[in-house]
Amino acid sequence: MEMTTVVLGVIGADCHAVGNKIIDHVLTEQGIKVVNLGVMVSQDEFIDAAIETGAKAILVSSIYGHGEIDCNGFRGRCIERGLENIVLYVGGNLVIGKRAFSEIEEMFLEMGFDRVFPPTIDLIDVVKLLREDITAAMVAC
Repeated sequence: MEMTTVVLGVIGADCHAVGNKIIDHVLTEQGIKVVNLGVMVSQDEFIDAAIETGAKAILVSSIYGHGEIDCNGFRGRCIERGLENIVLYVGGNLVIGKRAFSEIEEMFLEMGFDRVFPPTIDLIDVVKLLREDITAAMVAC
């Protein structure tokens, strides 16, 4: 069975690296090939890496609260670049201020992300969902 490749990174001007390294470690331990772009990654850098590696998913994290701004238009850029069926995940502290997670989730789903995660998510659950979503996206092609 071919190993699934995903692109991982921390978007925008966010330089928080610890969570990124933890996500990378868990995904790798679970048999997923991770192309980790590190911190302060632009939308185009995520997309370029996904195209270059044939990644099936892009996993975006943001801890500094500006995900709402940094992720705006991401799905549209993916479509423009030929990645109509790529799985898009986002997670972390995505907005500034106190808002119900359901409101944050709805906003990012409307932006075109397939899944939205709070910072407290169990990463093994993420891996399970990721495999399901990638399989569904490949069937949809």
